[in-house]
Amino acid sequence: MSKHLTKRADDYSKWYNELVVKADLAENSAVRGCMVIKPYGFAIWEKMQAELDRMFKETGHQNAYFPLFVPKSLFEAEEKNAEGFAKECAVVTHYRLQNDPDNPGKLRVDPEAKLEEELVVRPTSEAIIWNTYKGWIQSYRDLPLLINQWANVVRWEMRTRLFLRTAEFLWQEGHTAHATKTEAVSEARQMQDVYATFAENFMAMPVIKGYKSDSERFAGAEDTFTIEALMQDGKALQAGTSHFLGQNFAKAFDVKFTSKEGKQEHVWATSWGVSTRLIGGLIMTHSDDSGLVLPPKLAPIQVVIVPIYKGEEQLASISKKVAEFVKEFRKKGISVKFDDRDTYRPGAKFAEYELKGVPVRIAFGGRDLENNTVEVARRDTFKKETVSQDTIVDFVVNLLEEIQENLFKKAIDYRAEHTTEVNDFKEFKKVIKNKGGFVSAHWDGTEETEDKIKEYTKATIRCIPNDAKEEAGVCVFSGKPSTKRVLFAKAY
Repeated sequence: MSKHLTKRADDYSKWYNELVVKADLAENSAVRGCMVIKPYGFAIWEKMQAELDRMFKETGHQNAYFPLFVPKSLFEAEEKNAEGFAKECAVVTHYRLQNDPDNPGKLRVDPEAKLEEELVVRPTSEAIIWNTYKGWIQSYRDLPLLINQWANVVRWEMRTRLFLRTAEFLWQEGHTAHATKTEAVSEARQMQDVYATFAENFMAMPVIKGYKSDSERFAGAEDTFTIEALMQDGKALQAGTSHFLGQNFAKAFDVKFTSKEGKQEHVWATSWGVSTRLIGGLIMTHSDDSGLVLPPKLAPIQVVIVPIYKGEEQLASISKKVAEFVKEFRKKGISVKFDDRDTYRPGAKFAEYELKGVPVRIAFGGRDLENNTVEVARRDTFKKETVSQDTIVDFVVNLLEEIQENLFKKAIDYRAEHTTEVNDFKEFKKVIKNKGGFVSAHWDGTEETEDKIKEYTKATIRCIPNDAKEEAGVCVFSGKPSTKRVLFAKAY
């Protein structure tokens, strides 16, 4: 297969799709709308999962697992949630197949094996979890209940794109119960902070923390807190959400506790989640026309060493020296690969690791053996330099930190260049059409105005920033009074 990629400037969507496949991250499966995550792609997800899981546990959460199937009656219990997800639900109606008498060798659904109650394949797990919590919570002593699960969910999407939008995807979903509204709101905001810290410190992806407008809010929530990132094509990506659910689910499933005062009260709830969509965000924040660019903290391979040799004897000498480096790199917690395959030439290996976004590449040849040097190339800038073998380990440790910081700075600079304050709708339309990015504008707070702006420009309110300044202004569309600016953008 040719490794040549479509250029981003020519067709960003095509570039993205090609890169996911050619970099060996994922591919489409035999199930329409579903993906196969390949080992290299899954290794990135595992690194994300490990860091997030550590952060969840540091904030007091425990992991559990709940069923894939939700009885339809439970799914219907919280009406707003059920209505919000109804169009995306896959439903199990039968439990057995049988031989088809009209088509030998084929199977059909056994009409006698109809389920007494249909089962929804979870698009989200609030219903099954809150029905379970009813049996777990009796007293204030059982609170707070801080549970997370790593799982898959199904949302029947018709237009799919690998990682960004698939019918089945992997995610985590936290579901917590609290004695007071204050505690629950604090939990929802804390998890927004956790997501933002992860996105910026590990993904090197700057995000804006804010909350959603009523129409963009999670179905069944009273408030949705979000982190919004800006991709290289000027579109926004909702990278993670945390929801304050109020008492909606507690009332729907009658989850009560006896307070310290001996009163029966409904608990207060949150839910929060991020998914494999983050891999799409990682790709679109940093990668270039040559392939993936991965921040070192999430790269499955942080350093690759490629030998350049003539004959087995020289390879043996190089390999012996490389073994010393590898041992020292691993002591420092650096993941390193020595690619001594004799089925590919060095140039082909360089191209492969460039495409796969390995942050640091070390070339080690016969001349390096004599001169006590190696050639180091960094993926983010393509800069190469010759480094002494005596200092290579510390050099690479520092270089990985430098690459991580550089990727974040580059993304921050891009966002700053593509965030535009506008004060009239003519300018708004011009910026959305020609420049893209975030548009900061006053909004009158009505769903009607929000809908009209979306109709004319395809831009939506990504969030009302947590740190939005209170300032008198007029709505960019209606001219009515407004108290703060919100962020609009076209989005994935």
